[in-house]
Amino acid sequence: MTLTPPQGYAYDNDSAHAGEQHCCLAAAYDDFTVRRLSRILTGPGGRCLEVGAGAGSVARWLAGRVAPTGSVLATDIKPHHVPAVPGLEILTHDITADPLPENSFDLIHARLVLLHLPERTQVLQRLVTALRPGGWLQLDEFDETTYGPLIPMGESSTEAQAAYRTYLEAKLALLTSAGVDLDWGRRLPTAMSRAGLVDIDAEPHVQQWRAHSPGTALQIHNIRHLRERFLRTGITDQQLAAARQAMCHPDFLAASCLMYSVQGRRP
Repeated sequence: MTLTPPQGYAYDNDSAHAGEQHCCLAAAYDDFTVRRLSRILTGPGGRCLEVGAGAGSVARWLAGRVAPTGSVLATDIKPHHVPAVPGLEILTHDITADPLPENSFDLIHARLVLLHLPERTQVLQRLVTALRPGGWLQLDEFDETTYGPLIPMGESSTEAQAAYRTYLEAKLALLTSAGVDLDWGRRLPTAMSRAGLVDIDAEPHVQQWRAHSPGTALQIHNIRHLRERFLRTGITDQQLAAARQAMCHPDFLAASCLMYSVQGRRP
């Protein structure tokens, strides 16, 4: 694959595909995210911040969990997909440039945000500073270097395996071109410790992908959503169609990349 110059953030909330992107992500990863959040958010009360809220599924869960005495601030550069619900404040905010109040939040969460940001280390420090002493930060981030290959099964062909491998290679090229730090999730526990957090807990999460599973649906969505960017990596429409066909086959079986959910407390 041929890398092109950096193209900027790949997933625009103004895209016609954004709604489906948010739904696919929620279906694939909300259960894991909220299970982890439940470990550090035990009941009503407290002030929470959700950074890069997307369509707000996690922010809404947080608002319900801290009600009626707590509150949640949901931020995004383009937050128009986040619905208004009681206890949830929505703010247009660029985490790389706009100020955050210091010593203000009992819990801060972001999923698949910092890996896209060249300023990720500085943003991490800003999030730590925004925590109250004793407050918790949870970041859920991919290690995009850990995808498993298509596992031969039943009628799975060598052509299908090659088509899926070509798709994964093109996806990594696309993400690299967009400035994504591919192994950020794996390095995140060290980064959070260096930022001053303690009681670091990192849980890696891998999914089995079958045809029509939420994670596979997300990959097929990416082919549509990011088609123009895929083509700029050198992959063709015919190769994308072959990858989509492989992922839709009843015998499709592969392992996802790892998502690391990392929690740390401000002392």
